[in-house]
Amino acid sequence: MASVSEMPYRVLALEFGAGLATTELISAKGIVHQNMRTKRYLTYDKARELPFSLQLFGGEESAMCHAAVEAAKIGAHIIDINMGCPVKKVTKTGAGSAFLCDPKRAGSLVKAMRSALGDAIPITVKIRSGWDDKTINCVEMAKELEAAGCAALALHARTRAQGYSGKADWNLIRRIKESVTIPIIGNGDVDSLKSAREMMHQTGCDAVMIGRAALGNPWIFADQQPTALERLTVAKRHFNAHIDFNRSHLADSDDDLPAIRSFRPHFVWYSKGLHGASHFRERIMQAESLNEIEDLLVNFFGRADNRSRDSDPLEEDDGIDYRQAFG
Repeated sequence: MASVSEMPYRVLALEFGAGLATTELISAKGIVHQNMRTKRYLTYDKARELPFSLQLFGGEESAMCHAAVEAAKIGAHIIDINMGCPVKKVTKTGAGSAFLCDPKRAGSLVKAMRSALGDAIPITVKIRSGWDDKTINCVEMAKELEAAGCAALALHARTRAQGYSGKADWNLIRRIKESVTIPIIGNGDVDSLKSAREMMHQTGCDAVMIGRAALGNPWIFADQQPTALERLTVAKRHFNAHIDFNRSHLADSDDDLPAIRSFRPHFVWYSKGLHGASHFRERIMQAESLNEIEDLLVNFFGRADNRSRDSDPLEEDDGIDYRQAFG
């Protein structure tokens, strides 16, 4: 999840009980050209991110193979290929969901990367149900990818055309599970331990992937409902880690404004379901200094009631554009 699953949040999710926390989308070409922003994406906590799963995207086989080898040198324990991102700027390059239009090309890429890496590092892949409702081919994709050497497959049970709308079709997860022997990871509409168990029971999948429901909510991995003060503590810790992380990767380490701006959506997510969240959202999205943010956080979370979230964590009514964040 771009701008979400950077190192500070991955560490937080793992501490709360997540079994695996994969990096945000990392461009293979960014690695090839040694892009400075890409180098930040490659940073991980060697002591706590075990195993370290690095997520690549790209449409060119040569670049993806090169990036996979470099990722292995950095210390990646798993290479995850994103073949599900629906964002146009990704699919127009032949990456992300574009692979759904050509399962043979998808299999060829995995086979080439498998050859470049050798047998030491597993390759996993994330796909969607299909390009649209007329071309649902996830079972065919799964068979091609398994034959090519894919070690595990995650299915977001929506089509590229659906984006994040409508309901995920869990029956497709079950069909894939029945069609291949590799582990299958289900994804789509899981927002609690209860729904995770329901998915596993209905589909037989081996694991569950959580995306949007984890925004501002690492407690989902511990099956807990946090109080407002607990949210304040974790939000501040997450924010401070984000600031430190960005300072360590910027030439001008005294300029915190870019990090503040990139983190503001996280504060919105941490506030969901609490009394007065709408007013807080309006103010926090304009905040541009550490002192201002500290005051807003203490005043809001300190006064908010402690009731459980009363809004759907999958609702996209918080003013944040999700399209760039999820694949």
